[in-house]
Amino acid sequence: MSKTRFMTIERHIIEEERLHPEATGELSRLLSDLAIAIKIISLQVNKAGLVDILGLTGDENVHGEHVKKLDMYAHDMLFKAMDHGGHLCVMASEEEEDIIRIPDDFKLGKYVLLFDPLDGSSNIDANVSIGTIFSIYKRITPDHTPGTLDDCLQPGMKQVASGYAVYGSSTILVYTAGHGVHGFTLDPAIGEFILSHEDIKIPEKGKIYSINEGNYLYWHPGLKKYIKYLQEEDNATHRPYSSRYVGSMVADIHRTLLYGGIFMYPSDSRSHHGKLRLMYECNPMAFIVEAAGGKASHGSGRLMEIVPSNLHQRTPIYIGSKYDVDMVEEFIAREEKNR
Repeated sequence: MSKTRFMTIERHIIEEERLHPEATGELSRLLSDLAIAIKIISLQVNKAGLVDILGLTGDENVHGEHVKKLDMYAHDMLFKAMDHGGHLCVMASEEEEDIIRIPDDFKLGKYVLLFDPLDGSSNIDANVSIGTIFSIYKRITPDHTPGTLDDCLQPGMKQVASGYAVYGSSTILVYTAGHGVHGFTLDPAIGEFILSHEDIKIPEKGKIYSINEGNYLYWHPGLKKYIKYLQEEDNATHRPYSSRYVGSMVADIHRTLLYGGIFMYPSDSRSHHGKLRLMYECNPMAFIVEAAGGKASHGSGRLMEIVPSNLHQRTPIYIGSKYDVDMVEEFIAREEKNR
């Protein structure tokens, strides 16, 4: 954590806006509304063990996964916090099959919000760090009309802002509007997000890799060789790497962003398209990591150049320090060439 000015997230957003004279303030207000929603979700996460909010609802979401009660609380809170501000024309959530339309009573804006309300929710009952991920685009349909699916299905490089919150030993909110990545820690005494990680830069090369090695048997041969390479001892290249895997993407990538290294969730012989969702998890994280000087790949190219075909599309992801992502791409490409 670097030494920074005492600054709330609201003040920081306003100061960033002043750097862009053409800004209307609409995106700033949208980000401020998101920060308020995340504060409320954080409060419920922190007291989840004390109230009847842990456990399953008995329902399944669009992916066939059992829905946690806290999942739906976070989903509903984000919708209620964001539907009436007049900044959005449409929303989409990992918990909903279709787009989420803005109610007729409210003004329509020029932005699109996609979110994963509670990433890593399978870890809720075990008290492992979880988080919220969000992604913001400008609409491509005409202003003052209801947003459509086309507004949501834009490649990640079209994002104007993205961010995530980690609910752990403290609640940290990290966001970027494309120029610098900044982290804010929630001070529960005053109820404000305070700037704690100013202008985050991911190291060019790390010493940590993060992947679910229980799936090793099903991986691409090039990835298997890359992992073995990381585990070998070689002082010149600072190997072996350490292995760290939380199982909550938001927690694993937050660590990777601060310390460097690589997080991987590949496709394999059982999941040919990977497991993580392009629109709700991978694109927003890729936007953040690239803004911090890192790299995000689908294994053979830039992840944010993927043109999505559906809201719940999955993709493999390799994300983190540029050197480390370049290296895994090289291993995969070399093995493809030899096959």
